Amino acid sequence: MDTSPDAPETTARARLAALAHSPWPVRAAWLILPLVTGPAIGDALADASRPVQSVASVGAWAGWAAVLVATLVPTTVSLTALRVAAPSAVVAALVALVADGTGPATVVGVAGALVAALAALAPETAEAFVDGSSYGDERRLPLRTPAGLLAGPVELAWSAVAAGIATGPLLLAAGRWIAGLVALAVGLPAAWWGVRVLHTLARRWLVFVPTGVVVHDPLTLLDPILLRRNLVAALGPAPADTRALDLTGGAPGLALEIRLAEPVELLPAAPRGATAELVEVGAVLVTPARPGRVVAEARRRRIG
Repeated sequence: MDTSPDAPETTARARLAALAHSPWPVRAAWLILPLVTGPAIGDALADASRPVQSVASVGAWAGWAAVLVATLVPTTVSLTALRVAAPSAVVAALVALVADGTGPATVVGVAGALVAALAALAPETAEAFVDGSSYGDERRLPLRTPAGLLAGPVELAWSAVAAGIATGPLLLAAGRWIAGLVALAVGLPAAWWGVRVLHTLARRWLVFVPTGVVVHDPLTLLDPILLRRNLVAALGPAPADTRALDLTGGAPGLALEIRLAEPVELLPAAPRGATAELVEVGAVLVTPARPGRVVAEARRRRIG
């Protein structure tokens, strides 16, 4: 038993670190969200008609409750729900700020929504929720989103979901029947498309399994590829002169190289209109959300 003076402090730090890397920060932020943003949004809706107030309130509470339940069951589906709902809360709080000015309620509302959004989009949250979909002795670690998608397509997909869900019901509540029906007819398919796009981003990961490591990335691979432990010669930061096959998709951050003892065949995703072809590679590049965790897990499992 360790009776040194540093033992309690070390244990406390370890527990705090484990808590920070768990779903609890985002759960707490989402739980208190109505308390900090509710008053501001309520004031912003004060001049709207009663039906609009009712539809907006019921929709907001239903969405909040659904996401709160989702945070209690960490999965990739829950992560997608968080990534849709948290930015929506920020937009709603900013609209309230514009409508009512910079009063205490609106400032607190924006701050609370930003905290919830930052927690929802944090790499630690992504890791906890992605790994929640693991089976047995697996460890799933998320990959970073490509920079090209962050510079417009992701925001477009999110806008399609948020606007597609909210616009139609609010127009109908306001008595604008034709516009509301058109918005529903256009918005719901657009929202479904946006959800599928965002969920694809949540399903990009490395999976450590007893037999090796799997690269699962629908954006760069048509089929997941298992790199068996006996074939992985090294796994670590990519050298500047690497000639490995780039599976990062242009994602920012530290790229890791998985170097193989002998070549394997894989099927990279081809550009639209082109035919995918098998290629033989001796190394691949990936960009995890938290590269240090990937390297540590590989060492723990004695891979590479």
